[in-house]
Amino acid sequence: MTVHDLAKQVNDYIGDGPDMTKGRETGIEGLYVHRQSKPSPFEATIYHPVICLNLQGRKQVAVGERSAEFGLGQSLIVSHDLPVAARVTEASPEHPYLAIIVALDIAILRGLSEEIGDTARGNHRAGALATSITDAALVDAMSRYFALVGDPLEARVMAPLILKEIHFRLLMASHGGMLRQLMQRDSHASRISRAIGRIRTGYRSPLTVAGLAEEAGMSPSSFHDHFKQITGTTPLQYQKDMRLMEARRLIAFDGLSVSSAAYEVGYESATQFSREYSRKFGTPPRADAVRPGFAV
Repeated sequence: MTVHDLAKQVNDYIGDGPDMTKGRETGIEGLYVHRQSKPSPFEATIYHPVICLNLQGRKQVAVGERSAEFGLGQSLIVSHDLPVAARVTEASPEHPYLAIIVALDIAILRGLSEEIGDTARGNHRAGALATSITDAALVDAMSRYFALVGDPLEARVMAPLILKEIHFRLLMASHGGMLRQLMQRDSHASRISRAIGRIRTGYRSPLTVAGLAEEAGMSPSSFHDHFKQITGTTPLQYQKDMRLMEARRLIAFDGLSVSSAAYEVGYESATQFSREYSRKFGTPPRADAVRPGFAV
């Protein structure tokens, strides 16, 4: 199946529904579709490990000093949890932005390591965001995965097999270098992944680069350099982004006051929180508290 064929199927599946600010679930675990009919401003969000295949339009994703834009037939691989700014750059009602997204399972990737062996070698210059033209075999595998939507019996039997194939195709892809590094349990990519997990669970508490480096079994300077090379941002900036995005959710969805949200995510000064929030999102926190239907 071609990218154009898959785009038509995804568009027909979504039907006359409204634009989505996030991927829509399909009923197949970890499989999402996305459609947007006009360009959008940058929106801060958290990307978990995924493969995002662009079927129509263009999208840009930025983290720290790194930015990636991808269009028709290209795909974005995200290998680590990342706080990103993303926007649709090319879309219209006649030709909306369309994408199909599959969540990645690091356990599946590592489970393939014994079968693949040294065939797929890591690219040590790879980052946690990578884009490239998508191989026809990967497009075909993702098309067959999407074809399981609406057929519970086939999905139950075939989904695990096709999902494993998708992971294999990604490991062999030209932009799968960081995934190949993650197969190695004691690689820098794996250590940084564990450090990210530590930051995500403990972002409310003070963290130090030295402490994170010690947990990762690396020197502070080496840890800092590898963290930035892989994620495009620094450990402390990553923690700050996590705090601000969680605070935004608390304000917009849980109805917390600005000061309560600031203290909840670890800020001691509401003034500093408001200043950094405005710099991050381009609007003061009180504005998000009154935005109806706000989506993070």
